[in-house]
Amino acid sequence: MNVETDKVRVTRDGAILVVTINRPERRNAIDRETSVALAGAFDLLDRDDALSIGILTGAGDHFCAGMDLKAFVAGERVELPGRGLAGLTERAPEKPLIAAVEGYALAGGFEIALACDLIVASEAANFGLPEAKRGLIAGSGGLVRLPERMPRQIAMECALTGRMIPAAEAERWGLANRLCAPGEVLETARTLAAEIARNAPMSLIASKQIIANAGRWPEDSLWPRQNEILERVITSQDAREGAAAFAEKRPPVWTGR
Repeated sequence: MNVETDKVRVTRDGAILVVTINRPERRNAIDRETSVALAGAFDLLDRDDALSIGILTGAGDHFCAGMDLKAFVAGERVELPGRGLAGLTERAPEKPLIAAVEGYALAGGFEIALACDLIVASEAANFGLPEAKRGLIAGSGGLVRLPERMPRQIAMECALTGRMIPAAEAERWGLANRLCAPGEVLETARTLAAEIARNAPMSLIASKQIIANAGRWPEDSLWPRQNEILERVITSQDAREGAAAFAEKRPPVWTGR
């Protein structure tokens, strides 16, 4: 199935799926058509057993300026039911996703980056939630996810002032996994993705699921829920293959089963 459109480019690099928002003339702002195309790309990532990880980036000089305000004023609802902005903010893919951020990741663009599992950013990147300046709020997950990623009082300041967060500050607070020179974001993200993709697919999905959700599980169900996921992994073919490959001093051959 071809999920690529004029507004979203999709390319494969081995086990890595690179998804590019392709609206540089609009700073990669998201209209409904773009949300639909991105949702299709994330569905492809999850259902294709040959893929282990995705990278989401933007064409041109910027990652994403958020919701397309012209589309919003024209009456479009750019969020998708049950999936949110960019087909991502309410339901992320099961497999890991890296945001590769050049330039601006503002408003919904920052919320899209926060919905990813890892962020690689240019040293010239800027993040921010300026919605309060426009009579809106960051309703696509920014107000929920940002205080999970940085101290609550700093997240509060950023949301209430709408100020920019420069890349160096984002790294200091732990929002960015890697910083790199402008123009090197996608290559840096590919290097990180390749390191991750060498590992067992089921282990990646299970690890993401636990890290993403354990903080919201009731304390008395934390271990049972983790152990249910663990059981699927340790009884898998890949668990046996990993042990055998280690004993035989050879690279493992994963099947995702």
